[in-house]
Amino acid sequence: MAERHIMVEIRLRDSRTKRVVPLEPTAHPGRVAMYVCGPTVYDRAHLGNARPAVVFDVLYRLLRHVYGPDAVTYVRNFTDVDDKINARAAETGRPIAEITEETIGWYLGDMAALGVREPTHMPRATAYIGQMIAMIAALIAKGHAYAADGHVLFSVASYPDYGQLSGRSVDDMIAGARVEVAPYKRDPMDFVLWKPSTDDLPGWDSPWGRGRPGWHIECSAMAHELLGESFDIHGGGNDLMFPHHENEIAQSCCAHPEGKFARIWMHNEMLQVEGKKMSKSLGNFFTVRDLLDQGIPGEVIRFVFLSTHYSKPMDWTQEKAVEAAARLFRYVQNIADYADLDTAMDLAPEQTVLDALKDDLNTHEALKALGDMDGAADAAKLARNLVFLGFFTETTLRARVDDYKKGVQMLAALERRLSLLRDDAMQSKDFTAVDQLKARLTLAHVSVQMTKAGVRLRPEMDFDPAKLEGLL
Repeated sequence: MAERHIMVEIRLRDSRTKRVVPLEPTAHPGRVAMYVCGPTVYDRAHLGNARPAVVFDVLYRLLRHVYGPDAVTYVRNFTDVDDKINARAAETGRPIAEITEETIGWYLGDMAALGVREPTHMPRATAYIGQMIAMIAALIAKGHAYAADGHVLFSVASYPDYGQLSGRSVDDMIAGARVEVAPYKRDPMDFVLWKPSTDDLPGWDSPWGRGRPGWHIECSAMAHELLGESFDIHGGGNDLMFPHHENEIAQSCCAHPEGKFARIWMHNEMLQVEGKKMSKSLGNFFTVRDLLDQGIPGEVIRFVFLSTHYSKPMDWTQEKAVEAAARLFRYVQNIADYADLDTAMDLAPEQTVLDALKDDLNTHEALKALGDMDGAADAAKLARNLVFLGFFTETTLRARVDDYKKGVQMLAALERRLSLLRDDAMQSKDFTAVDQLKARLTLAHVSVQMTKAGVRLRPEMDFDPAKLEGLL
């Protein structure tokens, strides 16, 4: 079975070469390793933070299917030492450890609500300070870094290939970046690997004095420790391409020239809201929790995300959310009416869905393939592929279907009750009880049709069987 799966070719867009290339694991044939830059944990994840989590979750699911769950290693880090975290601690008076622990819990809960599986490893930067110090020392020994005024800086001029990922010249990078001007730098482009810490800030002892790591060295050290000198895929948002990923490549390849670091670089495009850049000043800034608390289900957010190819800007709109909710509700109806879930979960993912994902993770086409299963004959396939694509787990889909079926049974009894109430009202001319029941049904998102032929109740989108309790 494993050999049959591995024959499947997956093609992905490599940001460095700007070409779609086959995934060919060579460091460990038959095994795949992927590193994705995770969040800096000082606040709730906003909608843009969630896009890479969802995108690379889909890739992780595909890789696990093709290579086998035990043959895929996925690392997504937490940056838990950072100036933004220090600033939040100073602002609130709360301990840094308390802030980061709380924020990590928020992040994992919010991503789980979007159907994101937890990666194989979720390293915290503070657990790998020793490895960072060792890598920095190696870079100094090899002439790629230098100590100055308690800092250690990477010498960009020592790495001739700097800029190949982003395709920028050094002059362009200086012009387009907020380059920190500092007297201890030999060159404006040199970046910090280690910086001094005052007594009120987190710090660790090092050969260069008490201090803390620069942001870029964190991912290089954690990737090397968990995945080795060469691995298959490195991912993240395209805002990380420069300088973060450019700097990762430079320091990793110079510290471990025998390796190739990441073979394929994947970057998702940014997110907009109603056609505009998400911004607090525009009033269109949302965290994932904001949307969940507004009653927008996680699977709806995920559906909107996956409706656009990861390499294109994604526009979150209320219209798209409504359309996604309607489609997912119809899918659940279809499955409840026609599918045997025990049989469905034994099926393999549909080939049309797999083919779309193997073609540079084309989730837009995968959702079109999902739509083709929206019929009585393919209800079981629909159920299986909804789970494969992460909209539900087997458990949550069963619960959703069971709730729907229970609600439909209650509606049948409520049709009879409303019909009797209407008959009584026609005699008494008092429609109070009829109107009250209709209002309660409307709150539960039930369509009420009353004609001469009789009463008909039908569940609508956002149908909530729990609100029918007590009506019988």
